Parts: sequence; structure tokens; C-alpha cells
Amino acid sequence: MNELNGLGLYLVCLIPPLLLGLYAQFKLKSTYERYSRVPVGTGLTGAQAAREILDSAGLPNMAIMEVPGHLSDHYDPIKKRLCLSSENYHGRSLAAVGVAAHEAGHALQHKASYVWLNLRMALVPITNIASGGAMVLFFLGMFLSMAKLAVLGIIIYSVIFAFQLITLPVEYDASRRAKIELSRLGIVHPGESGGVSSVLSAAVLTYVAAMVQTLMTLIYFIMLSRSGNR
Repeated sequence: MNELNGLGLYLVCLIPPLLLGLYAQFKLKSTYERYSRVPVGTGLTGAQAAREILDSAGLPNMAIMEVPGHLSDHYDPIKKRLCLSSENYHGRSLAAVGVAAHEAGHALQHKASYVWLNLRMALVPITNIASGGAMVLFFLGMFLSMAKLAVLGIIIYSVIFAFQLITLPVEYDASRRAKIELSRLGIVHPGESGGVSSVLSAAVLTYVAAMVQTLMTLIYFIMLSRSGNR
């Protein structure tokens, strides 16, 4: 592969997923901001909504913590607790309640031993190692041959891609569980469910974009390897 063709391949593999990633972030930001200004009819905060979902599922002792950061919400499967950003912990909007319910959905998955969640948890250690390898891949390229660099890239991004691929059903299912519980418990009224769905769908799109970016990077290294073997 000559230098020009190599650059062209890199740009083809990089630019489209980069644009998708930028769109996904814009979509999430605009959708979240829109529905963070729409109050939920029940007047519950995100933390209160999550508490009702957890209590109803038989998880009254699971802690719900406030954490710093914007959209830093997550479920901690090791300590078995919900971590909600301040805006969603205290917020009384459709966005806050939707995000909090989504994280509660992960807790429900854990309780039910949802297979995809268990698989993702099992892959976390090796994925962390692979992600660290991706950070230094560029610098290793200064010392490794192109063929060795390509093989290393394939290994690293294959692991990351597998993790992100498994993450998609986990996120979709958590949102599905969240919407069911919000409706069943009367936390969100029928006319408000569309706003919650919009926020959760925008959030899931960011995971799709990340997976596409990793897939295209993986394809780049595979093509690089094939070219180096000719």
C-alpha cells in the first residue's frame, strides 16, 4: 500500500464514523436539553423515580448516590448501586426521570442475571487492557513494522468492538425495562412517554456511533494487514 492509498483508506475509515459520532453527541445534547425543561407530571425527582422502581423490584436496600459531572449517570455492578449526576438526581424533568429509570433498568438486569449484562461484566477487565493498548498504538507504530502494527491493531480493536457490540443489547434492554416500569408505576403519564423515549433513544445512538467508529478502525487495520502481506 503506497502512502497516498494508505491515507485515503484511513480517511474513508475515519471521517464517516467521526461525523456519525458528532451527530450522536449533538442529538443527545439537544434532546436532553429539550426534555430537561419539560417537568414530569408526578413531580418526582430522578432519584425518587429510581427509588420507586428499585423498591418495586425488591431492591429496597440498593443505594442511589449523587455523583458529579454532566450525564455521568451509571450503574455500578460491583458495589450494586445507582450513581446519578446532580442534574438527574435532583431534576424533576422527563429527561431526569428517564435517565434515572434507565440506570435502574441495569439494576433490574443484574437481579435477573441478564445474560448480556453478565457477559459485558466478564469482558470489562480485558477491555480495559485493550483500551489502554489503543492509547499507545500510535506510539508503538514508531518502533514496530507495519505488519506487526496492523496485527496489534486488529487484536486490540477486535476486543473493543466485541465489548461494544455486546453493550448494545444491554443498553436497549435497560431502556425497555425503564419505560415499562415508568408506565406500570404511573411515574410517567401516557402523554409523557414519547419524551422519555426520545431521550433514551438519543443516548443509545451514542453507543451505536462508538461501535461504528471502532468497527471502521478495525476494518482499517485489517486492510492494512492484507496490504502488508502482498
